[in-house]
Amino acid sequence: MDGQTGKSQRAIISVFGRDRIGIIAWVSGRLQEYSINILDINQTILQGFFTMIMIVDLSPASIEVAELAKVLEQEGQESGLQVNVQHEDIFNFMHRI
Repeated sequence: MDGQTGKSQRAIISVFGRDRIGIIAWVSGRLQEYSINILDINQTILQGFFTMIMIVDLSPASIEVAELAKVLEQEGQESGLQVNVQHEDIFNFMHRI
């Protein structure tokens, strides 16, 4: 959480698509370009489909979360992947009980 605004400085990134070599390398490389640190990652292959969820730290990022979402979603789509990026606060609000 940002001490001044009370907002989280994290995002949730999900990636889905047919499994192939280099998906994790592509996502982590793009995040590195924007100075975004991966805090947690979980990935698996389900009957040939790649699934991954990441929690990332946005505090040192050189890009806004909305722009990051647009870039990763577009590039992912070009590669046959579905990529979703949500700020942690929005994710928590949408998934509250």
